[in-house]
Amino acid sequence: MSLRIFKTASAIFIESTESPGQVRHAAPGFSFNELFTSGDPFAYASAAYDGASDEISFNPEIPYQPPIGDQEVWAAGVTYFRSRTARMEEAEVAGGDIFYDKVYEAPRPELFFKSTAAKVRGALDHVGIRHDSTWDVPEPEFTLAINAEGKVFGHTIGNDMSSRSIEGENPLYLPQAKNYTGACALGPCLVVGPTPSRETKISITISRGGQEVFSGETTLSQIKRGFDELAGWLFKCNHFPTGAYLMTGTGIVPDSDFTLQVDDEIAITIEGIGTLRNTVEKV
Repeated sequence: MSLRIFKTASAIFIESTESPGQVRHAAPGFSFNELFTSGDPFAYASAAYDGASDEISFNPEIPYQPPIGDQEVWAAGVTYFRSRTARMEEAEVAGGDIFYDKVYEAPRPELFFKSTAAKVRGALDHVGIRHDSTWDVPEPEFTLAINAEGKVFGHTIGNDMSSRSIEGENPLYLPQAKNYTGACALGPCLVVGPTPSRETKISITISRGGQEVFSGETTLSQIKRGFDELAGWLFKCNHFPTGAYLMTGTGIVPDSDFTLQVDDEIAITIEGIGTLRNTVEKV
């Protein structure tokens, strides 16, 4: 059993996967910060679900805020072979083939800070491409919810927007390529429960003017590193008093002749979570 938690500007809703469609208001006092700091997040979420008996009419197609309190969002890179290849394509001038080959094979993963909670975008919100970038892509990522004790207790969909032109120019420019206004989206909900099967599909479609211009698909089985392993490295010598989100890398990268444009529509779907939809704007 898992629970799906949705957030709007005025309310928080919880749905049980055992009873799809039976959506309830979370019990009064529910807090994402308390969820992430609980020693047993599933018990906390279950109490919030059981504590509100009113079932409501629920529309999954309306805008939802990101399912976040004060958590930082971090990301892992080069966890799929495809992402390793893409980084090498980007970094010919900077010698990135050496850097990224080593990262893919090394015991220590690449981890980087992605976003503060205040900057995260939600479902049906806009995501950004930098005005000083010429090559931009979304990165669809299975994203871990990790409590303050370092335990993975849930997951959501992440869109790790990336400037490939800036990232490839020099490895030291990675923060500018990854961390800017509109560079991070999460949603449409947080699933509290067991990690899904390794055969779980991740897919993405990008539409322009109503026409599909890119699509791709992979599965969780293609990721090189374990989720507990990544969480362990994130919490090594680091303290997250309200927990954290960790994007786990992407296995879907458009070919080098593709770049996002303003008003493109991005739809990322992961089985068991839903679909995160965003529209592109320039920042």
